[in-house]
Amino acid sequence: MPHHNSSRRSTTRSNLPAARHGRVASLRASARPASAHQHRGDGLAHGRAFDAPEGWHDPVSGDEPHALKIVTQSAGRGYMHPVSAGDVRERVLQLPAEFQEKLDIVQFSRMTRKRRLFPCYGLQWGTAVYLYPIEETLEELYVRAPRPAQRIETEMYGGRWQQDGNLWRLIWTESTIRDFYLNNVLIHEIGHINDSRNTSFRKREQFADWFAVEYGYRASRKNRTSPSRG
Repeated sequence: MPHHNSSRRSTTRSNLPAARHGRVASLRASARPASAHQHRGDGLAHGRAFDAPEGWHDPVSGDEPHALKIVTQSAGRGYMHPVSAGDVRERVLQLPAEFQEKLDIVQFSRMTRKRRLFPCYGLQWGTAVYLYPIEETLEELYVRAPRPAQRIETEMYGGRWQQDGNLWRLIWTESTIRDFYLNNVLIHEIGHINDSRNTSFRKREQFADWFAVEYGYRASRKNRTSPSRG
């Protein structure tokens, strides 16, 4: 069984009044593989674990034709899904074919009370990727200043940090958050699915980080700068 691992986003995120942390989640159920989060916070770093139970999706059997299935749940009041099913299908099809084959399902999950306390952007579990909503305001509120790596990563996709007293706001636009989810969150979680070699948390995160940069950020920027033909 592969070790569970958190995605790379070690943000110190909070939405007052309750501190919001999105650390590693362990979704262990019978013999199902462990999960990997794309998290917004690191507040559970001191030995605590956060379980965000999801509906388990059985992997597609080898006898079935492979076709990506998308499950959509309502985002929840005050929240929105920053990308559409069509966006996800189109982005997955841009990946090399061998990286598409192990992804069976992408689920747009609903924001719940528990997830509001421990939010994350995305989750990989088995052959499924779960994408979580973001606030309709497109502003995330944090109780601590962003770490340098966190700030660099979010700003790569157009996120803008603004200090507000003792708090920090991460401000997106519709286009920047869409870019972030399609070329960072989604691709990072697909990287976890395609990592069959590493077992340690650190190495699996390193691989998913590299995968997201190589097949997410760089690939998307290359496509934008390529001269049109015709």
